Amino acid sequence: MVVRSLEDARDRDLVRRVIAKDEEAFRSLFRRYAPMAKALALRVVRQTFVAEEIVQEAFLALWRNPGAFREDRGSFRAWMLSTVHHRAVDAVRREEAWRRRSREHDPDALVAEDVGATVVEELDHAAMRREIRAALDQLPAEQRQVLEMMYFEAKTQSMIAEELKLPLGTVKSRTLLGMRRLRDLVVEEGS
Repeated sequence: MVVRSLEDARDRDLVRRVIAKDEEAFRSLFRRYAPMAKALALRVVRQTFVAEEIVQEAFLALWRNPGAFREDRGSFRAWMLSTVHHRAVDAVRREEAWRRRSREHDPDALVAEDVGATVVEELDHAAMRREIRAALDQLPAEQRQVLEMMYFEAKTQSMIAEELKLPLGTVKSRTLLGMRRLRDLVVEEGS
């Protein structure tokens, strides 16, 4: 119990420093809690990429508004894990709602539901990496740019939208269209 109290006190100090925009304090909190937060998000969303994005967005929200953590309501650890859990549940609900609407309006829209996870898993194979690189080169520039930023620069869709000064919906559309086309190109080459 003494260890937890010391950790809580250290976390409160780090959050106070984050409020003052101390980047090292922010990195310390991220290093300490990101793995735990990712594991929690992954249990909820079951997709590594989505879990990582949720954790990044939660920490980005902390950086932008560190006052959202209120130490009088509990530990930073509990607050961060609760934040990540809520974001993960929201992501699952959004996905389920999207799938429901898609089925109602266009059953063919579900063809590429989980292409991202499939492609990422296959990247472990050298031949597949070459095929994917060749297929990426065939994509329209805006789709290729978004996918390269996501997978080779490890940026979230939110980060990409901000960097390219595009609406988040545009980045998501380019990602989905690019992944569908990428899948089709890789399947064509594999046939």
